[in-house]
Amino acid sequence: MSLPNIAVIGCGYWGKNHVRNFEALGALKLVCDASETGRLKAKELAPNVEVSDDPLSAFKRADIDGVVLATPAETHCSLTLLALEHGKHVLVEKPMALTYSEALKMADAADQHERVLMVGHLLEYHAAFLEIKRLIAEGALGKLQYIYSHRLNFGKIRVEENALWSFAPHDIALILRLTGQPPLEATCVGGNYITPNLADVTTSTMLFSGGVRAHIFVNWLNPFKEQKLVIIGDKKMAVFNDTEPVEKLVIYDQHVEFDGRLPVLAKAEREVIQLPESEPLRAECSEFLDCIATGRKPLTDARSGVDVLRVLQACQVSLQLNGRPTALSDIH
Repeated sequence: MSLPNIAVIGCGYWGKNHVRNFEALGALKLVCDASETGRLKAKELAPNVEVSDDPLSAFKRADIDGVVLATPAETHCSLTLLALEHGKHVLVEKPMALTYSEALKMADAADQHERVLMVGHLLEYHAAFLEIKRLIAEGALGKLQYIYSHRLNFGKIRVEENALWSFAPHDIALILRLTGQPPLEATCVGGNYITPNLADVTTSTMLFSGGVRAHIFVNWLNPFKEQKLVIIGDKKMAVFNDTEPVEKLVIYDQHVEFDGRLPVLAKAEREVIQLPESEPLRAECSEFLDCIATGRKPLTDARSGVDVLRVLQACQVSLQLNGRPTALSDIH
């Protein structure tokens, strides 16, 4: 089976990583970037690849099977719809779109044209997260009680979307995957300090049926980088710390027991989980190629992207209402 031919649209901050990976996988045919800097970077990473300054040129070529959109978020909807209309499969970076209604339109178009539409929720392909899913499925952590994530850094500051839409999609995707359901409601508070009406810091909370709660803290004005996901079960606790070079996943054998009516903390040794050497983006790119070739649904398909956008939209509404809880059922 021959590999699909891929065009990467955008060879900037993140697009260059797609160029590197699809070149290594032997599927890269074309890189489109309006800037000379981007085209030179593409040639540096893939000397034999074709380059173009016209992103639309990829959509018109019969020898291109799929396109990767690593462009500014405000272009994702229009470019995805155009690519699908030209019969291309699409891998679009997060956030999938900047409104829930745009995401629905994109997912419906993918169904209509019978094409793969995949969203770049990268961390769902991370070995640490895959192991967490396995542990939860086999009951090792017990009943889920609470999940929180911190995604903090100094930059990259954007002017098209706020920190919530730029940083939180990954964490929302992970939390939805672990809970297996949308939240009943979401709340969000934050502050803007650089661009008026564009939040640089937000804290979002979610309430799920069964009493599970989650919170997400994002901040692009933080003095240090932190990317941490903590899962609290009634048997054990898991910490996925992606900034740790070695100990990325640690399991804590800690829970609460009762002596009569008195809660007692039970502690045992922590366990560092050994993970296979793998690059999440390589796995994501391989998934896109395989889904094009076989027609199967990707892990991070369009509908999972729509679910993430619905939660983001609820958080945005709550943010604009100064933290008033917003029911997911109110997001249409």
